Amino acid sequence: MPELQRTVLFQRHMKLGAQMVAFGGWEMPVQYPKGIIEEHLATRRLSGLFDVSHMGRFRVGGKDALAFLQFVLTNNAAALEIGQGQYTLIPDASGGALDDAYLYRFEQAYYLLVVNAANRDKDWQHLAHLAGRFAEVHLEDLTEAMAMLSLQGPASKDILAPLITSGQLPDPMRNCLSSAHFQGAEMLIARTGYTGEPICFELFVPRATATALWDSLLANGATAVGLGARDTLRLEAGLPLYGHELGLDEEGCQIPIFASNLSRFAVSFSPLKGDFMGSDPLQAQLTALKAILDSAPGPHNDLPRRIMSLALLDRGIARAGSRVFSNGRQVGIITSGTMVPYWIFEGQGIHSRITDQSGRRAIALALVESSLRPGDPVSVKIRGRQLQAVIVEYHLRSEAPPYARAIIHHEAANAPFRAPSPPGRMDLVRSLVENAVDNTRWRQTRCINLIPSENTLSALVRHLSIADPVGRYAEHKAVKAFNEAEVFYYQGTDFIAQVEARLAREMCHYLGCRQVEVRPISGQMANMVVFSALVDFLNRGDRKSEQRRISSVMNHHILRGGHLSAQPMGALRDYVARSPQTDRPGVINFPVFGDDPYRVDLAATAQLVEQHRPELIILGRSLTIYREPVTEIRALVDQISPATVVLYDMAHVLGLVGPHFQQPFEEGADLVTGSTHKTFFGTQRGLVASDAEPETLPFELWEAVQRRAFPGSLSNHHLGTLLGLLMAAYEMNAFKDDYQQRVVQNAKAFAKALHDGGLQVAGDPSLSFTETHQVILEVGYAKGPEVAHRLEENHIIVNYQASPQEEGFTAAGAIRMGVAEMTRFGMQGRDFEELAQLMVDLIRHGRTIKEAVIRLRQRFLDLQYCFSGPEAEELLEALRAVL
Repeated sequence: MPELQRTVLFQRHMKLGAQMVAFGGWEMPVQYPKGIIEEHLATRRLSGLFDVSHMGRFRVGGKDALAFLQFVLTNNAAALEIGQGQYTLIPDASGGALDDAYLYRFEQAYYLLVVNAANRDKDWQHLAHLAGRFAEVHLEDLTEAMAMLSLQGPASKDILAPLITSGQLPDPMRNCLSSAHFQGAEMLIARTGYTGEPICFELFVPRATATALWDSLLANGATAVGLGARDTLRLEAGLPLYGHELGLDEEGCQIPIFASNLSRFAVSFSPLKGDFMGSDPLQAQLTALKAILDSAPGPHNDLPRRIMSLALLDRGIARAGSRVFSNGRQVGIITSGTMVPYWIFEGQGIHSRITDQSGRRAIALALVESSLRPGDPVSVKIRGRQLQAVIVEYHLRSEAPPYARAIIHHEAANAPFRAPSPPGRMDLVRSLVENAVDNTRWRQTRCINLIPSENTLSALVRHLSIADPVGRYAEHKAVKAFNEAEVFYYQGTDFIAQVEARLAREMCHYLGCRQVEVRPISGQMANMVVFSALVDFLNRGDRKSEQRRISSVMNHHILRGGHLSAQPMGALRDYVARSPQTDRPGVINFPVFGDDPYRVDLAATAQLVEQHRPELIILGRSLTIYREPVTEIRALVDQISPATVVLYDMAHVLGLVGPHFQQPFEEGADLVTGSTHKTFFGTQRGLVASDAEPETLPFELWEAVQRRAFPGSLSNHHLGTLLGLLMAAYEMNAFKDDYQQRVVQNAKAFAKALHDGGLQVAGDPSLSFTETHQVILEVGYAKGPEVAHRLEENHIIVNYQASPQEEGFTAAGAIRMGVAEMTRFGMQGRDFEELAQLMVDLIRHGRTIKEAVIRLRQRFLDLQYCFSGPEAEELLEALRAVL
């Protein structure tokens, strides 16, 4: 029997009292004295530290490295930019997996391929053999020279970050990479892992550095975890293990790669790959998978069985090899199974909290017939007994960082729901009205609203919004045969036609442009109108073929404050093409500065514009404290890519347009979209604006905007709020100069006072932290929801937000605030300084400030920057008389 290999950390494992076992040719710790359960729970609650130096690490270089990787791996290696990694598989010719692996691109010249320990020699021989087909491929086995550690769990970032002496952590997204230094040695960091944890790092360091890094991570609070808990963690996350869910089945046949759900993310048929090992059978498997997901009748010979998650409902433990039955017939076999622990959370939603209590549950993965679906009852034969189980979609969810949360499946979940008897209808009516009155009094007289996307309507705007047009229709379009005259499809629309025309004129005057489309009923819809119009415009030369989507879009990433509507997950989804280079939507994000992630790095932006030639650039953010670089982007586009359309989504800053902030069309924007109810005084609607000259190419795009507004995007365009918006436009044009200056002055005073009170305010101190209505307060990783809730209990309404360093809204460590609404109620700089001190008292010192906030609000009850006085009151009375 060959001698077992040992990692550089072997003596550390022995010193910690680890139980050592043979694994993949290595002597590895299966558990430490506290045991597998405690190690599992420690990882899920704080942080687990794993020695994974036994895994194979191959460096792949040479001018043919990419072509080689495209042939021998299933994923699209061409999709990897420097600083990115991807899950992949090493396929055989039949569409089975020789191994699963991770491919990293830390630098330009080389790729790093990590493979399973037990398959290292086999993988090396396979890859070395295939490398002979390529002229210049350099393979180097770094397994001995480079150590690998895995740090997984909610506290991992806090444990790792203090050890970095230079460099930085990767961006807070899975598969992002970075290079840093620890005690003078280079440390490669990947946001990857095998536990399902949303906060996860895998660390690559020189062999000589590994022991010091291991010791430092343990000293900072990590828990050493062995192979036993590594297996229960990956099983709970539903991740495949080679030799169980990948490789050979119980009969010695290859399990199809697409039997594993994760393989959908690991196999690419990008044209950039060309023909690759096993591509034909893999394509057949994918075709079968699509038919299965579409519930097409079988048999699905290319994918007869799939790996699915099982939860046991009866007491017992399913082990690998146990048979699975449905209606008395064997339908599969358990590939992995055990009893796993989990933490119990209390509370609901974002306010749920981890407790000190834990439970246990029996879970499994099984290779079962492809016709089975989540929710289907099955049984598992264990020691002669048939134990009831159910197929489930997952055992764990990781999209709410910093914690991964167990999803528990109980028989009680299928209990019939019995709705309580409803009260009488008049009781419901009375309750609704009374609650609405209470809520309105609270929001308007007893609390201070700092949500930057909200505002209070003036009395005239509110009353006009419920006047008679509120229930009417007024569909219309311009007809060229009538010299562009608007044709309405309903009668009784003369008044609303006048309102729309007057509103368009007011908004053109306000924005300094020639055209405004006022029919969109939200800012998101306004963006959808633009995206749809651009697709229409790009296909103007070919109306017979399938319409192509926008090939490339540059925007702000959502974690850096980008608008949701400008994301592939938002309104952009159906309009942007998938990049053949990356297999992902063709979206490039603005690069930002490491020390100020709210500011665009224009030099790096120029390089990306040169490389990608985006057809659309979207400026504007929901997390916005600086002016957008419209002038600079215009200059870049004119020099590098003149056909690019520059859109400025001014949703948050529409009410600041002018010489005190930005004038988008003078600065070079092609189109402006925005919400009309944030810093602008209006009802909740949206708009699209352009300054295109007639009979030019930009005007053709504008005509597409009009077509895609109606009939492309909407029918009834909410005429009541349209009427209210016209009054708001009158107010804005009448009072904008003083209002806009006051908003920015108040925001600066508020931000500075918060900073002076000892709170962490984002932004450039030389600008008093902001150039807009927004102030961003950093309150600590994942503490945003808690602080926001405490402020609400004390009658201050804010918006918790993930900062650019955080993984998502559930890990939010920032508070986003805006001064626009309270500026309209008359608050000035000194008043915001008083408010800042109250917030300091609550956040830093834990004091209750509710009564002080109510007293402060009582000084500011009358809305300003709107028409008032006897004449306005007379008009209000006239409206009340007919409402």
